[in-house]
Amino acid sequence: MDAIDERILHCVLRNARSTYAEIGEAAGLSPSAAKRRLDRLVATGAVRGFTALIDPQALGWRTEAFVEVYCKGDATPDHLRRELELIPEVVEACTVSGAADAMVHMLARDIPHLERAVQRVREARHVDRTESVIVLSRLLNRPRV
Repeated sequence: MDAIDERILHCVLRNARSTYAEIGEAAGLSPSAAKRRLDRLVATGAVRGFTALIDPQALGWRTEAFVEVYCKGDATPDHLRRELELIPEVVEACTVSGAADAMVHMLARDIPHLERAVQRVREARHVDRTESVIVLSRLLNRPRV
């Protein structure tokens, strides 16, 4: 990956629907050269896909929380992932260092909806307990690299 590839990636991160002409302009290439470069980035797996970013509030999911998950002794990350995949309100989950075993990002319509979803997390076979914090306001939300 060189500086031209990085400029292409930044362009498609800002707008995945950028035209090859726009990508080329951002990277200092012709549209056809930009297409070849982007195709290569896709083929090598550097670009894993293109997606629409939906504002959860547009769907009415205005309540957001981060939940620390503490597992029972025999849990593996794969066990936990399989259990959390079944809960649609879980939009992201990571194993973490520290006292908790995992951190879960959840979205819901409102507090009662969030409470029911957190309860489903607590009922997962490998989960011992949770600790939650509710997001009051989002200060920064950058596209992910």
